[in-house]
Amino acid sequence: MIVTRTPLRIPLGGGGTDLPSYSSKFGGFLVSAAIDKYTFITVNRRKLDRIIRASYSKTETVDSVDKLQHPLIREALRLAGIDGGVEITSIGDIPGGSGAGSSASFTVGLLHALHALKREQISPWRLAEEACKIELDILKEPIGKHDQFITAIGGITCLDIDRTNHVSTFPAVISEDVLEELDQSLLLFYTGIVRKTGDVLHDQDRAANESHPRVIDALHRIKETGWEIKSALEAGELRKFGELMHAHWEVKKRLSGQVSGNQFDRWYEVARASGAVGGKIMGAGGGGFFVFYVENGRKASLREAMAAEGLQELRFHFDFEGTKVMVNL
Repeated sequence: MIVTRTPLRIPLGGGGTDLPSYSSKFGGFLVSAAIDKYTFITVNRRKLDRIIRASYSKTETVDSVDKLQHPLIREALRLAGIDGGVEITSIGDIPGGSGAGSSASFTVGLLHALHALKREQISPWRLAEEACKIELDILKEPIGKHDQFITAIGGITCLDIDRTNHVSTFPAVISEDVLEELDQSLLLFYTGIVRKTGDVLHDQDRAANESHPRVIDALHRIKETGWEIKSALEAGELRKFGELMHAHWEVKKRLSGQVSGNQFDRWYEVARASGAVGGKIMGAGGGGFFVFYVENGRKASLREAMAAEGLQELRFHFDFEGTKVMVNL
């Protein structure tokens, strides 16, 4: 039996510039942080039959990979060369559709478990590439490579994407005291609204493919902000980091009409009035979690204001391990 644990993530800057419709023309750059909220995958061999049993939000029991309805499980089994006699179970700390990278976390963790089942050692970088192959190349999801790499690698990581869509990764060089302050100063609040990422990204992807000036200009600015956020974090300028998050949010709203809305804008303004320096909706937008940067003296005020609005805080710390095999029996 194999059990893997794979983190979810918070995008800190540059989000959206990993979409191939943009990065293949201009290159992309992102800064992202893995957090200690996880997807757990259990994979076990069935000793007496060739049945495939997959348990997630529903349960499937089939006698052929081709009959699996869950596309990520089906394609991961095909890629791993496993055609039967296996049982797969997934448990997530956060619901899907919340903007925390749960789909990539699931795919990376499942591939890690399947390789471990076959006694294969595999690098986080290769796991990320295999997850990208499934989600982008095979299933044609309108997404980028950000989530797969950060959930595989962990830490606070920079992703530099060239025009061939090759991803280079390197850690943000942040001092221990700044890292501790950042860990304590980023607050997550759940809106209770779940959305399908592809619905939001489809608009942006189409506009980028068509070189729509509004979207291209916004993505250029978001990429520049990503580099500025890296510099601010490495210089220990956390107030500036928060201000850059605010600038990012203002630009991000121009990418698609589905990113924000009257309710989200109101919540954001309440947060700003209650002490948040900056923040944004995680992921593509349109639902899920708000992440805010708030300085020490204003945390209680922000928490009280968000609770009054019905938003639930999810406390977290950073994860520096990435995807990990927890049990291998």
